[in-house]
Amino acid sequence: MIQELSHTESRPTETEPDATRVRFRHRTRTTLAVGRPQRAEWADTAKGVCIILVVLWHVVVKDYLQIDWHVGVPVPGLWGTLGEQFLPLRMPLFFTISGVFAANAAQRPWRVVARSRIAGFLYLYAVWLLIHTAILAAAPQLPTDRATSALGLLEQLTITPSNLWYLYALALYFTIAKATRRVPRALVLVPAGLLSAVAAAGLLDTPGNRGGLYQNLVFFLAGLSLRPQIQQWAATASRRRLVLTAGAYVLALAAMAAAGAQQWFGVWTAVSVVAVTFGVTAAARLVRWSAISRPLARLGRITLPIYVVHMPVLALLHRLLLVPISGLGGSAQGLIVLGYPILLTGLVIGLSLAVHRGLLAVRAGWLFALPGPRRVGAAG
Repeated sequence: MIQELSHTESRPTETEPDATRVRFRHRTRTTLAVGRPQRAEWADTAKGVCIILVVLWHVVVKDYLQIDWHVGVPVPGLWGTLGEQFLPLRMPLFFTISGVFAANAAQRPWRVVARSRIAGFLYLYAVWLLIHTAILAAAPQLPTDRATSALGLLEQLTITPSNLWYLYALALYFTIAKATRRVPRALVLVPAGLLSAVAAAGLLDTPGNRGGLYQNLVFFLAGLSLRPQIQQWAATASRRRLVLTAGAYVLALAAMAAAGAQQWFGVWTAVSVVAVTFGVTAAARLVRWSAISRPLARLGRITLPIYVVHMPVLALLHRLLLVPISGLGGSAQGLIVLGYPILLTGLVIGLSLAVHRGLLAVRAGWLFALPGPRRVGAAG
C-alpha cells in the first residue's frame, strides 16, 4: 500500500505498487517524465477493490452486525455471508500483488531493504498502533483487537500483531524474501504453503491476527517468485478465462461450505489460490472498462491512508451510530438495512482520505512515511 519516489528519480522498469514501498509523495498530481512506464493498471485496480473489501468487511462485522436490527428479514445475515465469500480473496490477492512488485526491492543491498522496507513498515506499524490504541479506548463497544495494558501493547508490537498486521507482515515478508532470494523457489514456496495450510487448519496457536500472518506469506513469496507468470496471466486474460476462473471460485466456495471443510488441511489455501487466480483475471479484464477501473485504480494508489485510518474512523462512527440506529422503528430500519453497509463503507473511506489530507496539510506527513534525509510525502 505504499510508494516511494523522489521528484528527481525515474521509475524502475517494473513500477512497484504502493503496497511494497514506504515513502510517499504528498502531491496528488504528478507529471511522468518521458519514457517512464505506467503503473500496472490491473494491479492498482485490484488493490482498489481489495481495500474496499477490507473496509466493507470491517463495517459489516464490527458495526452492522452489532446493531439491533428488527426488520423481520434476514438481510444482516446475508451481508455477513456475502462478506465471508471474499475472505479467501482480498488479503491473498493483496499480498500476491505486493510480492509481484517486490522483486526489484528484494534484489537491493541489505542496508537499503532494511531501511526503506523493513524499518519503514515497522515504523508505520508502531506509530499507528499507538494511535489506534488511544482512539479505540474511546470506543470500547467496537468488537476488535486492542491493547488494554502495557503488556498487551508490547505483545501487539512484537509477536501478536493488531488490526494493522498487514504492515507488520510486509516487514517480516521482506526480511524472509531478502534472506531467501538465492534459495531455490520450491524450497521457499513449499514450506510457506505448508505453514499456510497448517495455520488455516487450526493446528497452530494463532491469537490476534497471527493467523493471517502465517497464511499469507506463501502468496507474497509466490507473487515475488512467479512474477513473470502472473504478469503474463494478466496480460493474456480473456473473457473465457474470466468465466472459468469465476466458476472455479464459486464451485470451490460452495464445495468448501457444503463439506464444512474450512479447516481441512490445505483446503483454505487451495481455495485462496483459486481466488487469486480469479482476482488477477478479473482485474485485468476490468481495465477494459475505464469508467469503472480508473476510479478503482486511483483508489488503489492511495490505500495506505485508508488502511491505517479507517479503523479509528469506524470506531468513532460506531460509537455515534450504534444506539440511534438500534433505536429506530422497524419501518425506518427497513429503509436503510440493505444499503447501510455500502453507505457506511463509502463514508469511512471518504473520511479516512479527508483525515489524510488534513494531516498532510498540517505537516504530519511523518505519520505516513519513515522520516529520512530526502523530502518525501504520501502517495497520491
